[in-house]
Amino acid sequence: MDITVVELLVPAAPSTFAQAALFLLRVFMGICFIRHGWPKLRNLQTWAQMLKTPAWLCFLSAGSMWAGGIALIVGLLTPLASFAILVSMAYAMVLEIRSGFPFIAADPYLIPEGDYAGPMGVGEPPSWEKAAMYVVMCLVLICCGGGLLSLDTLLLEDLLRIWLGV
Repeated sequence: MDITVVELLVPAAPSTFAQAALFLLRVFMGICFIRHGWPKLRNLQTWAQMLKTPAWLCFLSAGSMWAGGIALIVGLLTPLASFAILVSMAYAMVLEIRSGFPFIAADPYLIPEGDYAGPMGVGEPPSWEKAAMYVVMCLVLICCGGGLLSLDTLLLEDLLRIWLGV
């Protein structure tokens, strides 16, 4: 089975219902990652120092979140935007695992009062669950595409077929 460039960049979803669900996932993730990436871009040095990571690497990560979020909302190059975000989230998982965080933290309501106070005060204990969920969501968009109302489907697929002569 040969996969074409068009099929890699604009995968087809199996049904209209599935495409609507992919649209919802794509827009939701896009909004989340614009909100995750922009503050990191604006406070790049602080974020880099906190992570003990080179600023250029933090810039690539935050930039992929912000620009990838914009691309996801409009559905432009959805698999590539998702892959860029996936790399950042996989790196976040590595950092959180290396810090000894559990996959799923104890429910904050089950922790005795006064036993947990994080860097921002009392709240949700750290875990790598959220980063892992974003990795899985990115994998779904990489494999299935952006769904309905994406520039990939509405514009890019036809342009790629013309350009590649498929």
